[in-house]
Amino acid sequence: MKLELVRIGNSRGIRIPKPILEQCRLRDAVDLRVEHGRLVIARVRSPREGWEDAFRRMAQATDDVLLDADALAPTKFDETEWTW
Repeated sequence: MKLELVRIGNSRGIRIPKPILEQCRLRDAVDLRVEHGRLVIARVRSPREGWEDAFRRMAQATDDVLLDADALAPTKFDETEWTW
């Protein structure tokens, strides 16, 4: 699809047709970057997007074991100084 650049002050912009916005799930903000000489416009992802599915897959594969079990072991401070 060929689009004309429109003048916006000293900058230039494009108007993205609604069907493309919907297909790409673009809303109020986008991630804009240059890759290999091309302009890439992508939707902004939430910081933890996809974590729930990843955790579910890990549990199904029994790959959700605690990697640092020693971190939960009581320390000298826990045993002698800490009070509940």
